[in-house]
Amino acid sequence: MLKTVLIDDDQSNLSALSEKLRRHCPQVKIIAQCDTAQEGQQAIDSLQPDVVFLDIEMPVMNGFLMLQHLTYRDFSLIFVTAYDHYAIKAIRNSALDYLVKPVEIEELKAAVAKAEANRQGQSAEQQVRLLLDHLQKKSPQRISVPTLEGLRFIAVDDIVYLQASDNYTYIHTADGHKFLVSRTLKDFEDLLPPDTFLRIHHAHIINKSFVEQYIRGEGGQVMMRNRVVLDVSKRKKAEFLKAIG
Repeated sequence: MLKTVLIDDDQSNLSALSEKLRRHCPQVKIIAQCDTAQEGQQAIDSLQPDVVFLDIEMPVMNGFLMLQHLTYRDFSLIFVTAYDHYAIKAIRNSALDYLVKPVEIEELKAAVAKAEANRQGQSAEQQVRLLLDHLQKKSPQRISVPTLEGLRFIAVDDIVYLQASDNYTYIHTADGHKFLVSRTLKDFEDLLPPDTFLRIHHAHIINKSFVEQYIRGEGGQVMMRNRVVLDVSKRKKAEFLKAIG
C-alpha cells in the first residue's frame, strides 16, 4: 500500500481527489487530508508518506514554499494544479509528476502507477531540490530526465545537441556520452532555455554554444564542436542565422 497525504486548500477538490483515489487506485491508502500548507507540512514530517498530492496555489504558504520547509522528503510528489506555464515547466524539468484540474481518471491512475514504481528504492528528494533550484534561478542549471535505467541528472551546459528518435530523444553531451530519454524532442524544445538552445531541424535541437561552423547550402549544415555535422532545414535557416548572429 502507498501511504498518501493530500494537500489542497479547496475542500471540494480534496473530496473529489480522495473519492477518485478510493474508487480507482486501491493500492493507495489516504492517511491525511490537509487544507493548508502548514497542516500538510506537519503531516508529511510526522507521518512520512510514500506519496504526496500537492496543490500549488494556497493562501499564506504555497506548495513550493511548503516544500522548502520540509525535513522529510523521501516520497513521490505529484502536483495537482491549474498553475501557470512557468511552474509546469519547472516541474517537468525536475521529472516530477503533475495533474491538471479537473483530474482525469486515466491520468490519475498513470501517476499513481509511476509513483508506485518509483518506490523501488528511488527517492524524490533530489528531484524536489532540483525543482526548488529551477524556481529560484528561473533558468535551469540541470534537468532530470527519465532514461531506461532510471532518472539521470544532466547539466544543461553539458548538452551539445538532442536528436529525435520517434517518441524518444537522444541527448548527446560534451563528454561523448549519449542517453536515450523517454520524452519527445518537442518536450525538450519547451523545457530548455531558448536563449541557448535552438531547433534547427525536425530531428535536432542544438546548444548554440557548441556550434563550430556553418556550412552553406539550401538549408545548410552546422558542425558542432564534437565534429558532428547536422542538417539545418530550409524552413529553419533564417531563424538559425539570426540566432547565431
